[in-house]
Amino acid sequence: MNQAHGTVLKYGDNVDTDVIIPARYLNSFDAKELASHAMVDIDPTFTKRVKPGDIMVARKNFGCGSSREHAPLALKTAGISCIIADSFARIFYRNAINIGLSILECPEAAEAINEGDEVKVDFESGIITDVTTNQTFQAVPFPPFMQELIAQGGLVNYVNQKGNK
Repeated sequence: MNQAHGTVLKYGDNVDTDVIIPARYLNSFDAKELASHAMVDIDPTFTKRVKPGDIMVARKNFGCGSSREHAPLALKTAGISCIIADSFARIFYRNAINIGLSILECPEAAEAINEGDEVKVDFESGIITDVTTNQTFQAVPFPPFMQELIAQGGLVNYVNQKGNK
């Protein structure tokens, strides 16, 4: 997946993993079950509004809190194709890559893009285009091997694919 194109759902600073997927729902390992409760404590309408391919935009320190891999998995399974943020908590950043969820740090885009905007992302170049406002932003793209890892659906799939060659 070299590109994403979707409608923006926007959130603020310090969105922690406890609101991305509250602990009371962690009794399931089923990704679809987790996705059905994504963002419920911060945005009860999220699961009704999110559509496959949508893009999440947030401000500083997205994914702070506990180290649960369930958080990026719930968002990816709910339909989020990419998260653009001013910054990510390091453990969320790594967990997102491990499960194949595309993320980009771009403070200018996180500031300027609004809820409901239509956005395109080119992962190869790092160019983010707000189609609604016709603004473009430059994020630092991942190196090719990390882009491949994400495109393969995460670390486990990447390693399995490499092992089968």
